[in-house]
Amino acid sequence: MPLVRLPASLRARRGTPYPAQASAGRFAAPEGVPVTRPGGLADQEARDAIRHDLDDTLFVEAAAGTGKTTALTDRIVEVLRRGLGTLEDIVAVTFTEKAAGEMKLRLRAAIEEARQDEEDGGARDRLSRALGHLELAHIGTIHGFCADLLRERPIEAGVDPAFRVAAEDEAGRLLDGAFEGWFEGALADPGPGVRRALRRHYRRNSGGPRAALRAAAGSLVDQRDFDAPWSRPEWDREAELDRALDLLRELAAFAPLASRPDDFLTKNLRHIERGVREIERRERTRGRDHDYLEAWLRSFVGARWRGWFWRGFRSRDFGGGLAKADVLARRDAVRREVEEILQTADADLAAHLRDELWPVTERYERAKRRDGCLDFVDLLLRARDLLREGAEIRAHYRQRFTRFFVDEFQDTDPLQVEILLLLCGGDPEETRPERIVPASGKLFVVGDPKQSIYRFRRADVMLYERTKRRLEDANARVLHLSTSFRSQPRLQAAVNGAFEARMTASEDGSQAAYVPLAPFRADTGSQPAVIALPVPKPYGRFGKVRGIEIEESLPAAVGEMVRWLVRESGWVVTERECPEDPVPVEARHICLLFRRFQKWGEDVTRPYVRALEARAIPHVLVGGRSYHDREEVLAVRNALTAIEWPDDRLAVYAALRGPLFSLGDRALFEFGVDVGPLHPLAGWGSDGGAGGKGRKGDGGALKPELRDVATVL
Repeated sequence: MPLVRLPASLRARRGTPYPAQASAGRFAAPEGVPVTRPGGLADQEARDAIRHDLDDTLFVEAAAGTGKTTALTDRIVEVLRRGLGTLEDIVAVTFTEKAAGEMKLRLRAAIEEARQDEEDGGARDRLSRALGHLELAHIGTIHGFCADLLRERPIEAGVDPAFRVAAEDEAGRLLDGAFEGWFEGALADPGPGVRRALRRHYRRNSGGPRAALRAAAGSLVDQRDFDAPWSRPEWDREAELDRALDLLRELAAFAPLASRPDDFLTKNLRHIERGVREIERRERTRGRDHDYLEAWLRSFVGARWRGWFWRGFRSRDFGGGLAKADVLARRDAVRREVEEILQTADADLAAHLRDELWPVTERYERAKRRDGCLDFVDLLLRARDLLREGAEIRAHYRQRFTRFFVDEFQDTDPLQVEILLLLCGGDPEETRPERIVPASGKLFVVGDPKQSIYRFRRADVMLYERTKRRLEDANARVLHLSTSFRSQPRLQAAVNGAFEARMTASEDGSQAAYVPLAPFRADTGSQPAVIALPVPKPYGRFGKVRGIEIEESLPAAVGEMVRWLVRESGWVVTERECPEDPVPVEARHICLLFRRFQKWGEDVTRPYVRALEARAIPHVLVGGRSYHDREEVLAVRNALTAIEWPDDRLAVYAALRGPLFSLGDRALFEFGVDVGPLHPLAGWGSDGGAGGKGRKGDGGALKPELRDVATVL
């Protein structure tokens, strides 16, 4: 696999090896990776089964770029062609409205193509009828489908027949109102959970205990279908917190015995000693306060201060006749023991808060009933209850909807899975999701556990794995699509080599297994697939790599690489609209991905934006956290504020002083002293007032710089 010749500003210093370049050869295609067979794809059997085995329940795992949505639409087209169902009988579920719209467009194109190629007159008529009825198809999100069920059966579901679905921001406002009403009462008479939460230490800019309790209330509302009280095992909180402090006292006693004060282990023990003394001084005047002690322990130990992991110098003796290894072992054992105590304390606090915050959920429910709206969780809850409790209703919808197609199954939550199983079950009496067996051919599921967004909107990859195993036990077939139509073979080989050995399935289903990608596209000549991007002079003292220096140099290196790609590389890419004709690389073909947007309160993307701006690279920032802090945005905000509120002297001054007008401090000061107030409504003309005279009537014309101020005002 060739590596690119990098631009001069990015090359390593002479004689300096870059580990990433030296090891690039490991990206050769590993043994066992399937390759395209002559006359067919590596996963052709699975694709044929998806299209033709319509009486089987299929669970398809498909990596990104393998055409899973195409496979789903092909199966729908085959159902329509054979007359095994109509669009009115079929339900296709995906995760977003945008994806649903795209699926409908692709289904229309697939039906039209199949109709034109079909030779059988009956099949062609069925496909033509499907085209005319496409708008009647149930293609959308699971929430939209549940809303349709509730509108059809509002009385049985116990909802307002004219209900509307509250958008997320509206639901958030209703929840804010419910929380504020509860919080005022909680402050007047706090329960044990709220009292402990109020005493905890919170990071700066985190919003404090109020924000933490609001977030907890939001989580509780989102999980309100789990309405059983939480178990709270017997636990002597005060005794355990006392024991945690005694354990820290034991470690503090080691500090005076240390023979080397500059040793990092000694510094760690001194830190513990100072903390214990602080608590003891407080208790001598105020007594033992276990709420405060719990909060202090959480911030002192639970924050995982890095000193807890310092090992110190390589020496055997610690001092006082103690071996350093023994002191380290005891320090680590105490840290683990105190952390276990704090974890139990957190669980105990969560159980208290669950009970004390539950009235927020009740207030929120009343607010929604008052406004006649349901939120997204309501749609799922009410639809699940409607199907689970009403045998006649369940039988009606099972007969009405003959086939279900589910895309992006890795993003479903427990309620969504239960609803789908209730609608697909073969046994009319069975309502327990763990016992439901889908009717043959009624359920088709496609997803990729590697793309699951952990805990996003209650999604859980472990639920995905449990459902897959349950369906497999119920005679469903599990198929894998591995041929990637999106990337080149050498890039696939690099990805396979990087992940196949490291991404193995866990027994509990929390980690999905890696499925190697099989090639389809041809390589584009000598163009490299993977670039090991070095950074300029990343080495600190003694030739050692330092993370902070690499981090600081990355924006310039990435910016220079993008500039070179766009203006000098001569590389080409293929586009979906015309894959046969490669086009030169442009800025719109390049994407910079970040693991996070903020680090230690700073916007990670900002240095990269500056690097691109410095090289005149057109770009769009999506999801950045500092857009409103940019100089040009602040300048416009100040100007608009000054226009709307001309009495806001600070905004007026900031607008005049800022980059839009760039008036100097001296000119603004002299204008305020010699002419008049910096007020947009004072009526200053370009000559500074009537007759171009100064306000004090001294007969002198305004200086040019003061005329500029008057003109702007």
